[in-house]
Amino acid sequence: MDEIFPGLLSWTAIRETIGQPVHSAYVVEARTLIDPMVPPEGLGAFGGSSDLPAPERILLTNRHHRRHSARFAERFGCTVLANERGLYELLDAPLRVRGFRPGDEVAPGIVAQQVGVLCPDESALHVTQGPGALAVADGVIRVGDDGALGFVADHLLGDDPLAVKRGLAEAYLRLCDELTFETLLLAHGAPVVGNGRDALRAFSEAVLR
Repeated sequence: MDEIFPGLLSWTAIRETIGQPVHSAYVVEARTLIDPMVPPEGLGAFGGSSDLPAPERILLTNRHHRRHSARFAERFGCTVLANERGLYELLDAPLRVRGFRPGDEVAPGIVAQQVGVLCPDESALHVTQGPGALAVADGVIRVGDDGALGFVADHLLGDDPLAVKRGLAEAYLRLCDELTFETLLLAHGAPVVGNGRDALRAFSEAVLR
């Protein structure tokens, strides 16, 4: 696990269902996991004799990002939350998922934000502690540790990829205007640390030109 700034950790693990690396985060003070995979250090990295407190809750940036949530819930009794507009697909999930709405403080110092373009429950999570961070779902990705921001392949964006891209760019520009954050946490791609808001703004503005 890598420390992004004091109290915010990020790590990479291979998601078995897609055979690709994905990213997860832990907001230590809030005891909150975001889109969690079990880290390379294992569940023993949390609680017990670990330096990290045991997680109390899990936040999903969209309904598809349950990942290893059930393992954390079984071990630590975590509450799992996702945008209420995606709960219809989680009714048969092996763990109970509660809904949140955009604007809710879903954990201490973490506020849910609406994106809702790629899918109705596409959310962003604004971490307000320290220099701030914004965790996004699948609307923007990054290939490699130093790669540029981009979109998933057009065939994953529906019948009108151009309209979806423009809608996502507009949503992200709105968040850049409304929120303060230095780190951009991506579900698919390495975090953009230090200039995350500037990078997201520049990417979105380029899409809309």
